[in-house]
Amino acid sequence: MRIISYNVNGIRAAISKGFLNWLQQANPDIICLQEIKATPEQIPLIDFEISGYPYHYWFPATKKGYSGVAILSKIKPNNVVFGTGIAHMDFEGRNLRVDFDDFSVMSLYLPSGTNFERLDHKFMYMDDFQNYVDELKKEIPNLIICGDYNICHEAIDIHDPIRNKTVSGFLPEERAWLDKFMKSGFIDTFRFFNKEPDHYSWWSYRANARANNKGWRIDYCLASEPMKDRLKRAVILPEAKHSDHCPVLVEID
Repeated sequence: MRIISYNVNGIRAAISKGFLNWLQQANPDIICLQEIKATPEQIPLIDFEISGYPYHYWFPATKKGYSGVAILSKIKPNNVVFGTGIAHMDFEGRNLRVDFDDFSVMSLYLPSGTNFERLDHKFMYMDDFQNYVDELKKEIPNLIICGDYNICHEAIDIHDPIRNKTVSGFLPEERAWLDKFMKSGFIDTFRFFNKEPDHYSWWSYRANARANNKGWRIDYCLASEPMKDRLKRAVILPEAKHSDHCPVLVEID
């Protein structure tokens, strides 16, 4: 089974750049989208069904043109959960989960810390999300949380760790939270298979960053520890260029 996570930075913009053709070629069984920036009424849903995804679920933010997550699946889930039940998280459309017979997949869009106010919100979100997932794992031990975490875990995950150490996304406190989150029972599936540097999933639109591969790895497919023996492959797909992010993929048994 192929599972992809992709921050599309606006689903309508991504479609205009050939996203649907790419989706058919990539052919994942499940794809988690972040930053859809649209409501279902604004999206050509029939095109996704024609592309092979009869089961599609959209959780936009209350604010129009902002945030939002989605999951498209070839397989019908047993259950779909929109949000977490925590108001400040769900208001911005940041969590969506689909449950299958023996595992669940979540699409996550963790806030960025663009200013002091948003950074405080990000830390509150991270603390509440940790507590939420700690409880969720008791009910659902086989869990994959795919998405844009807006944090680079280690120095190997960012092109310039020295100059970015005071920038949100690579702050010591953010990295410590992600490290603790992983150690609470999750596997970074990409690093499970790939130890090399210079693999990124997001590049600034400025200064020709993508062409020069001056990026950040902030998109992850984290799998809970009980799924370790089911992991088969994990890669980043930088050739997909419908966004300032690129997709990340994990294959499981």
